[in-house]
Amino acid sequence: MILHELVNYDTLRLIWWALIGVLLVGFAVTDGFDLGSGILLPFAARTDVERRVVINSVGPVWEGNQVWLILGGGAVFAAWPQLYAVSFSGFYLAMFVILTALILRPVAFKFRSKREEPAWRARWDWVLFFSGLVPALIFGVAVGNVLQGVPFRFDDDMHIFYDGSFFGLLNPFALLCGGVSVAMLVMHGAAWLVLKTEGEVAARARRYGIGAALLTIVLYALAGMLLSAFIGGYRITSVVDAVGPSNPMLKTAELQAGAWFLNYAAHPWTMAAPLAGFAGALAALAALVARRGGLALLGAALAIAGIILSVGASMFPFILPSSIDPRASLTVWDSSSSHLTLFIMLVVTCIFIPIVVAYTTWVYHVLWGKVDEQAIRDETSHAY
Repeated sequence: MILHELVNYDTLRLIWWALIGVLLVGFAVTDGFDLGSGILLPFAARTDVERRVVINSVGPVWEGNQVWLILGGGAVFAAWPQLYAVSFSGFYLAMFVILTALILRPVAFKFRSKREEPAWRARWDWVLFFSGLVPALIFGVAVGNVLQGVPFRFDDDMHIFYDGSFFGLLNPFALLCGGVSVAMLVMHGAAWLVLKTEGEVAARARRYGIGAALLTIVLYALAGMLLSAFIGGYRITSVVDAVGPSNPMLKTAELQAGAWFLNYAAHPWTMAAPLAGFAGALAALAALVARRGGLALLGAALAIAGIILSVGASMFPFILPSSIDPRASLTVWDSSSSHLTLFIMLVVTCIFIPIVVAYTTWVYHVLWGKVDEQAIRDETSHAY
């Protein structure tokens, strides 16, 4: 038997569908609190020392947190090449805006403290704010557009054509999803600041976090109701060959009202995802009210995981539906790399992901503890 045949092709596809979800959650949970902290920077911290406290609370870990974004992009490229091609070409301008913000963030970290002028530092503080807000908003907008279907199609030679525009992505439902994304990351960032800081910074962050947690619950519920009542989902109308070739044009599919909620009826266990989203946000809210930063951070992380996984659970087996040609929609069964490629990637992942997790855990352990304002004033043991 050939080695890669130890795991069935359809099983490998399912595994990599789940792993993409894990990587997305990993990025949102780890990089999410420093994006949220950046959004809160001009509001939770008002003096230069306070803002340096916020910056230094994420300073030792923010670069490592972005590893999950790189892993996610690389995994999509290798495991789901058609998804990579459609999303990175169709969302090209949106991706460019995100990358611009993410490039400006390290520049702001490095250059903010190069000069002591208040105006200089204030400008870089707003750069950190926008470099946190923009990715949080656009990632949510992208998810909102995926749920509605993306305007792409294939020709007879399987060339991809995207018929949308950047401003077409900014529709009301997508902006609502962007609001959910921003609110949940602000909640996450506030929980981090309550855990890592003291005094007025922690108190202000707590107040903003309570508001963000409430907003997350309300906006997430509103998005779910609108998705159920007004936005159709997609369903496959032909027999699916789970072990067949990766050619989305071999199936038929159609738009159907309420289709995104059929998985919850067929597989009630998938309700765990949205329930975790609400339960995590409520737990974060209660912990912030009780001034328990660690529990608030865990609750926010659970909310983020539940909200992201609820999208995947409701859309399965669709990964990227097409709004202009449902037959061209990409699914778990018809848009992956080859059997051998998925197997080799799985072996590599099983080796290196535990190493990444172990190293990240060690880093957080070594750098644990609150950021002290006096140490900032004394210019000791802090990078920014």
